[in-house]
Parts: sequence; structure tokens; C-alpha cells
Amino acid sequence: MTYQRRTKDQLAQRVARDIHDGAYVNLGIGMPTLVANHLPADIEVILHSENGILGVGPAPAAGEEDYDIINAGKQPVTLLPGGAFFHHADSFAMMRGGHLDICVLGAFQVSATGDLANWHTGEKDAIPAVGGAMDLAIGARQTWVMMDLLTRKGESKVVANCSYPLTGIACVKRIYCDLATLECTADGLKLIDAVEGLSHAELEQLVGLPIAARPLEQYS
Repeated sequence: MTYQRRTKDQLAQRVARDIHDGAYVNLGIGMPTLVANHLPADIEVILHSENGILGVGPAPAAGEEDYDIINAGKQPVTLLPGGAFFHHADSFAMMRGGHLDICVLGAFQVSATGDLANWHTGEKDAIPAVGGAMDLAIGARQTWVMMDLLTRKGESKVVANCSYPLTGIACVKRIYCDLATLECTADGLKLIDAVEGLSHAELEQLVGLPIAARPLEQYS
């Protein structure tokens, strides 16, 4: 049986499904910002942007962009009723002080035990872009990564040990990717779910690492 990768929107929807009611969440630059468009309407999630916003809403409709209201990636966003603007320093105090329940970040590499590399590939022509990633990765109560499983060369971004400069050590709890959802633990990777048609053995072969199955009762 063949399998299909999750599209970016399907992946964003998968991440959104796991965010609990009342959570304070930071969505990192790039793909993670799509999560804002898929949050369930029956729960309240307060989105934080590191440039100093609480109460970020979904992306504005075409033609309704207000470039005085942007996120950390300089994309126009909406502000929900009750939203607030504040100083950049206050925003980082929230990030570093453990006031965010979840942050969702992109990554170049994640190790099986949750080490994160997402700010620099170490290549000579690459431009380092750490931003607030280190503060978020360590400060949030849970750090989730959202990314494609494989590089353009077909190499796994989930590795035994990161070869790129680290953003944080043992900080990633979950990896949401186009082929599977994985949990990072001190004992290595655990499978949460995979796309239909992709076997456990095939996933392990793509990643190149053992992946333990979680007991069914943990999903209840």
C-alpha cells in the first residue's frame, strides 16, 4: 500500500489538534504559523508572538492586511478581541519565565532524545538566524517541532545526534512531520502516529533509528 505525505495544511491541522484549551502558544517563523488557521473554534488558545503580541488571530484575508500588525516573521496577522501589544523585553520575559505552555518551531535537525538544531547549518554561506529560538526552546513548558521528515537529499532530519549547532538540549517533546508524529524521550523515539499506508518498519528505515510503539492506553 502506498502512502501520501501530509500537506503543510494537513500537518498544521494535526498540530492544532493536540493544543489544549486555554493554552498560551508561540508559533515559530515559517510553517508553524499555519497552525493559527486550524485551531478548533470551540476552544480558546492564546497565541503569542515574540515581537510583542498576545492574542494573535488567523492570517488576514487577501486585501485586508495591516502591516502595522505583524508577527515575528514580518507577516501580517490579525488581533483577536482582548489582544495586546507590549515591549519586546516583556515578550522575552514571558518566553524565558516559563509562561508559555507550548512553542512550535521549525528545525534543521532533531535528535532522538530531543536536542534541537534550528538556527544555523554551519555552512559557510548560511546566514545564522537564532532569533528567539533558544529562549522559546528552553522557556516553554513543551517544545514541539514541525517540519518535513526528510531533506531535499532524502536524508532524515531526525538523527541520533545533531551535527548542526544546537539551539537547545533535550528540549523537544514531540516532532510533527509530513509522515509521522514522534515523541522524543530519554530512551529515544516513540511513535504517536504515522500516515496511512506507511508501516512501522518503513518509517524506521527512513529515519534510520529504532522507534518504539507507545502502548494503546496512552492515547485514551
